[in-house]
Amino acid sequence: MTAKDWIGAARLRTLPLAVAPVVIGTGAAQTVDRNLHWVIALFCLAVAVLLQIGVNFANDYSDGIRGTDADRVGPARLTASGRVPARKVLTVALVFFALAALAGLAIVIRTQQWWMLAVGALCIVAAWFYTGGKRAYGYNAMGELFVFVFFGLVATLGTTWVQAFALPLEAWFGAIAAGLFACAVLLANNLRDIDQDREVGKRTLTVLIGKIATQVLFTLFVLVPFVLAALTALLYPIAWLSLLALLAGLPAIVIVWSYRQPRELVVALGLTSLTALAYAGFLYWAFVG
Repeated sequence: MTAKDWIGAARLRTLPLAVAPVVIGTGAAQTVDRNLHWVIALFCLAVAVLLQIGVNFANDYSDGIRGTDADRVGPARLTASGRVPARKVLTVALVFFALAALAGLAIVIRTQQWWMLAVGALCIVAAWFYTGGKRAYGYNAMGELFVFVFFGLVATLGTTWVQAFALPLEAWFGAIAAGLFACAVLLANNLRDIDQDREVGKRTLTVLIGKIATQVLFTLFVLVPFVLAALTALLYPIAWLSLLALLAGLPAIVIVWSYRQPRELVVALGLTSLTALAYAGFLYWAFVG
């Protein structure tokens, strides 16, 4: 095994989805409190990124031991390939979860928002049971719902709350947008794997609704955030610049509708992640500009 294999298994293409809600949530917080609480913001970023990597390794482990990753397109599968013992992959996932928990604990201590310990614990539990356990919700068409809640609403609103102790409308709009982008990436991922998932009995939303409905849903998930940005621009004109993120978003939509080989959807996945990050950056600029 090489460092490149571990980096591939960490699925760096998905990390912009962890960064985006923190950027949006921090900007929304500054609409209430103009001061940038950069220490808290950095710890929020650490929680989000560490949790995302932990989820990716946990998925590698859980899918690998279930046998559902035997023939996949995309990043390296450490467990399924047999190149790394399953227990070692599990250990790495748990280490990242523990680091995310420590970063979250630091936020709680600094802000004295002790009730958020429960939120953090729920996030880790949800991360594990996406593909882990006997009743993994990712295998029962619930993945998009949980991704929207935790990588959209919880990540964005949580970031805003610990910095401003308020949840303005800007945070809600941004949270919905971040959640939709995360769901779009998951749809692209599951569309890529639709045939394999169907064969092994993995009942993702894509498997249940089919290719065409998934393509329609993906398109909506990518475009609706820009409708929200247009509404935001009524108060924050710079938000119109978020439309530039469509330079990555529209090609992703074209690929999802026109792909011939599943591997092409890996590009769509990456472009959607970049769309989310660019969108978040412009929204932050709009909020603090």
